[in-house]
Amino acid sequence: MAERGSRKGLTGTVIKNQMNKTTLVLVERLTRHGSYRKYVRRRAKYMAHDPRNLCQIGDKVRIIESRPISKRKRWQVIDIIEKAHG
Repeated sequence: MAERGSRKGLTGTVIKNQMNKTTLVLVERLTRHGSYRKYVRRRAKYMAHDPRNLCQIGDKVRIIESRPISKRKRWQVIDIIEKAHG
């Protein structure tokens, strides 16, 4: 059976985990400016579903797109790539 579509995946850092089953993930990426051709750092924050509350502040995580879980949650934490120090 063929998969209907591929989901987007991002890698970022957990910056807030005070909510129940939800984490706030900061994703940074480099894009090239259109006219100046200089690389510019862009940042975005995503609310991601963390059903077992495993993520801690500073963890590096991988998230993927999902169906809408709440008003602002459209991403899910897939795995923790690197745990925070301390």
